[in-house]
Amino acid sequence: MLVREMYENLILYEESTLAHSLYHLLAEEKISLDDDISKIDMNQVNPEKVAELVEKNVLGIHKIGVYSLKMDKKTFVFIYASSEEEAIQFYRKSFHKNPLNCHEYSLDFELTRGNGVISFREMRKEFTQFPAVAGYYVKETLGGFRRFE
Repeated sequence: MLVREMYENLILYEESTLAHSLYHLLAEEKISLDDDISKIDMNQVNPEKVAELVEKNVLGIHKIGVYSLKMDKKTFVFIYASSEEEAIQFYRKSFHKNPLNCHEYSLDFELTRGNGVISFREMRKEFTQFPAVAGYYVKETLGGFRRFE
C-alpha cells in the first residue's frame, strides 16, 4: 500500500491524529505520497507539531458518528453527532424526553433504504449540519418485517 492510499483512508475514516502525523511527515519531506507505507517511521514524528496541527485542524477533520437512541419498545432514532453526549442532548431538545438508551453504530453499517442499500457513511454525505436525524427504525411484529425510514 502506498502512503497516498493510507493518507486518503485516514482522512476518509476521520483518524485525525494519524492523518495529521502523515501530513507532518509529508511536509517535512520525510516521506512522499508515492512511498510504500513500510517507509513510514513514526519515530520521526514530532508530537508537539502534530498536536498543534490537530488543534488547528489543518486537514478539516470533524469526526461525526451515528448513534441509535431508543425511543420506545420498538422505535429507534439514528442521530449523527460528534459524541454520545451530543446525540443525547439533541434527542432531548428534539423530543422533549430522555432516550431509553444510546449506542454508537459503525458508519459502515449498511441498511436497506428504498430499493437499495446504503451505509451510514454514505448517507452522512447528504447532511450539511450536525447533529441531525438520519432516520427511524421500527421493529414490526407482523412477520418480523423491519423498516428504516
